[in-house]
Amino acid sequence: MTLLFTSLCILVALEHFYFLFLEMFLWTSKKGIKTFGLKSKAFAEDTKVLAANQGLYNGFLAAGLLYALYLNATPFLMFFLCCIIVAGIYGAFSTKKSILFWFQSVPAILACIAFLLI
Repeated sequence: MTLLFTSLCILVALEHFYFLFLEMFLWTSKKGIKTFGLKSKAFAEDTKVLAANQGLYNGFLAAGLLYALYLNATPFLMFFLCCIIVAGIYGAFSTKKSILFWFQSVPAILACIAFLLI
């Protein structure tokens, strides 16, 4: 593995740990409401359990990436990166917020490209 590929995988994992933190702990805060464009504090309160579950999944993606890096298991790294790419595309399409694609999918796509250039 190259330093570039490893660095991009770590970046993607750190992003997903950040998403976990936002969704699990800041969902009902001003930052969470603004970040996710939620319509109100009441809506955030009503959906915080769903958001926490979503955050947990982001944490699993990040942990999977880091564990695969630790094991030097390239097939698993590519699997997690592809899952993240698909999730970002689906999120951008379903919410009509292209920024999800740019923040979630693009770093994973760059990591895949870095792997292919090895």
